[in-house]
Amino acid sequence: MANIDEAIILAGGFGTRLKSLVSDVPKPLAPVGNRPFLAWLLDSLADQGMRRTILATGYMGEKVAGVLGTHWRGMSLEYSREEQPLGTGGAIVQAAQRLQGDAFFALNGDTWLALDYSAFDRQVCALGARLGMALASVPDVSRYGAVRVEQDRRIVGFIEKGHVGPGYINAGVYRVDRTLLAEFPAASNFSFETEVLVPLVAHEPVSAYTHTKAFIDIGVPQDYLRAQVEFAARQGPA
Repeated sequence: MANIDEAIILAGGFGTRLKSLVSDVPKPLAPVGNRPFLAWLLDSLADQGMRRTILATGYMGEKVAGVLGTHWRGMSLEYSREEQPLGTGGAIVQAAQRLQGDAFFALNGDTWLALDYSAFDRQVCALGARLGMALASVPDVSRYGAVRVEQDRRIVGFIEKGHVGPGYINAGVYRVDRTLLAEFPAASNFSFETEVLVPLVAHEPVSAYTHTKAFIDIGVPQDYLRAQVEFAARQGPA
């Protein structure tokens, strides 16, 4: 069981790139292996000891709450609904008002990543970092932009999209110390990635967790179709 037992899932995206395949539900509810994609994410969190998960919803947020309810396999679910777009940073700030602990995990509601959350937490603490980011190793980083890593444990910079070749990418899973929230921008709508993550890397240690596998971004049509095949083969919780 992870020492941290609370998580925020960013589930407010419009799913613009998936409109040709999924148009009647918000992107995190897109059916994957005959289940809403969020069901797989919630199973993963419940299996690793999460006690509470806050779903930061926006577009069609009422459908997310209607499908998932308030409890999931012993884990309580709460909802932080955007009345207007807040960006990834603003969504985290609003959802974090419902948290109880000193640190939490934050993850994207449209990406899958297999990892040990407890080991992730331990590595961040061992580095003395307030922020940890889980990375995925991919054969070509050009679609995402790359993350520069030192000794497989500390993030030292970023490379813009367009660079070709294998490398690490931001997989959209974070371990966040609650003290960081006080240093977030005062604006209600802002990007966590560009306005918090990038400046933080420049002046304090940010942990890079690379012991991950099976990264899938269902927001991209080709990955969404690949997910159908991979998750259909799963007979139980992710």
